[in-house]
Amino acid sequence: MIGDALVFDSVAHVFNFEKGNALGPPGEMFSNHLYAFHAALTPSGETVLPPERFLHNWSVDEIDEMVFGQSDTDMLVAMPLPLTDLYQDGLSAWERCAELAARRPDKTVFWGSVNPLEGKRALDLMERQVKEYGAKAFKFYNVRYDYGTPFPWRMDDPQVAFPVFEKAQELGVKLIGVHKGVPLGPQPIEHTQTWDMDGAAANFPDINFVIYHVGLPFLDEVCWQLIRYPNLYASLAATINFIVRAPRQFAEVLGKLLFWCGEDKIIYGSEAPIFHPQWALKAFWDFEIPADLQEGYGYPALTTQAKRKILGENLLRLHGMDRSRADTQPASA
Repeated sequence: MIGDALVFDSVAHVFNFEKGNALGPPGEMFSNHLYAFHAALTPSGETVLPPERFLHNWSVDEIDEMVFGQSDTDMLVAMPLPLTDLYQDGLSAWERCAELAARRPDKTVFWGSVNPLEGKRALDLMERQVKEYGAKAFKFYNVRYDYGTPFPWRMDDPQVAFPVFEKAQELGVKLIGVHKGVPLGPQPIEHTQTWDMDGAAANFPDINFVIYHVGLPFLDEVCWQLIRYPNLYASLAATINFIVRAPRQFAEVLGKLLFWCGEDKIIYGSEAPIFHPQWALKAFWDFEIPADLQEGYGYPALTTQAKRKILGENLLRLHGMDRSRADTQPASA
């Protein structure tokens, strides 16, 4: 906990940045962009890893230690990356994320991930991830590749997206995240836009969808979507890390979200190990929306109650958990 807030981190990856894991220059470009995020947004006074230490095959032990041993995080989502057309193992292999979750089943939740363009193979893997490995939700990525050429798919596509949403419902899963904004590697920026979330939310009102990275740079569009659909949420993953290096910019992002959709629809995420969780957590707990932004734009204050919801309570609710259950779970070895 930090202060009196339970911290439920919505994303950490078990990255394999070994050069031999990348399928050529597009994968290497993706890796280098993630390192650039690490180097650019880690604040002065915190450890910036040299490329050779960052771009390695991160172990389950390293991620577990960073999140639980070195930060005030209480619970975690172990998040795969299904970029199997850029990397041999998808960059964050789902099997290793399931292993990370199994280390602390009381503290770490496994989210599955598949490539919907694979049709029945994707549906079968979803079933395996839920029934054999306990996946509680799914995370999708809308840009796929073939020998470096992008093949996008949309969250409102009845032939590609809807079957995986229907399969999730069949499996009892009602929580789905999607990477939006933050174009990386050879991703065409238009395919990271959020226009397709309207159709997903409208056609599947019983599924809660989390727009990761609050869709940056498409924040205004995301805000208008969040207020129109009760089943849309936004994760601050890779956005909260502006909090020290660019606090004014972060205040405007968070202020807009609080103004338009309120404190119940915003979710914290660290993106470990791109960023060490602790410095952003400490900064967020002490953060305030500047008075001139409150007066000039009508942004609400960032209250202690709002911080508690954003840091953990909202994601607990989306998983069907409550605070008392999370507080009473013992730590596993």
